[in-house]
Amino acid sequence: MNVLRPIKTVEDLERASLVDAAQAASLEAVAARYAIALTPAIAALIDRSDPNDPIARQFVPDQAELVVTPEERADPIGDAAHSPVAGIVHRYPDRVLLKAVHVCPVYCRFCFRREMVGPQGLGTLDAGELAGAFDYIRNHPEIWEVILTGGDPLVLSPRRLEELLAGLSAIDHVKIVRFHTRVPVVDPQKVDAALVAALKSSGKTVYVALHANHPRELTAEARAACARLVDAGIVMVSQSVLLKGVNDDPAVLAALMRGFVETRIKPYYLHHPDLAPGTSHFRLAIAEGQRLVAELRGRLSGLCQPTYILDIPGGYGKADIGKSAIRDVGEGCYSVSDYQGQSHDYPPAKGSS
Repeated sequence: MNVLRPIKTVEDLERASLVDAAQAASLEAVAARYAIALTPAIAALIDRSDPNDPIARQFVPDQAELVVTPEERADPIGDAAHSPVAGIVHRYPDRVLLKAVHVCPVYCRFCFRREMVGPQGLGTLDAGELAGAFDYIRNHPEIWEVILTGGDPLVLSPRRLEELLAGLSAIDHVKIVRFHTRVPVVDPQKVDAALVAALKSSGKTVYVALHANHPRELTAEARAACARLVDAGIVMVSQSVLLKGVNDDPAVLAALMRGFVETRIKPYYLHHPDLAPGTSHFRLAIAEGQRLVAELRGRLSGLCQPTYILDIPGGYGKADIGKSAIRDVGEGCYSVSDYQGQSHDYPPAKGSS
């Protein structure tokens, strides 16, 4: 079905044949709590004949979102504990998050900031708050990188982005500006010459981290949007979330990572799902995630290997949770597992081949 406008309500979902009347009635409570938004590009990707479609699972609300488990929390990665002023999260010494906007072109059903984003969320920083954020960055010379996130910073117009980046361009110790976004996938036509010029306007080294979770998201239009960024000298890396029913399959993950590399995007992080409220139906066991990542190691080029990470609840930062291939067995010797799961001594025993 050809959807011409963004989908933002349960009524819109029903009109677009993404839910039936019975489902729609049951989703009003979900919509009252968490924002809904799908772009026409995403709606076009959904296979309405497949009740388990992996694109729909990411964006179409589900009654399961009303089930909150005891371990889930409104701020699962502890942003608030590291927010010295509005819009800034300073968790690591050399970089900060700058959350200038808290709206997105689409709302992922597993979002770890789902309590903060959307029309009911924290909104956009006003002029005073933005000035305070810039003052904080200016007064902390250890800050080498500023990561624009939120919300999706690329929902801003090129003019607004240029104004935002003008504030960073005058801060000499900031060398890297990184944008976290879904826009090249969910609204590829927005990545035009004006947007690309705006992203480069600060004169800093610019990275764009693209969030995509399934190879079908990397359409020809999405790849062309990424090419416009890369051809302009913007380095791209990927972020994906390991999601039950979306990409918890080695063949799907392999196709996604290869798709990134073919699009000149370096696979960066594969996130274990965070403990956001109403997202338990997306989570799988860490051991299962480790098994999937180990299978990638045997299947794919080193260019295609992401780092499997967990954001430690409470604001303690990221940890690499990929299963280690090496084990210390004492006296300077190790047991090392190959990609097929076979163990080998290191250094090899004398006389072994």
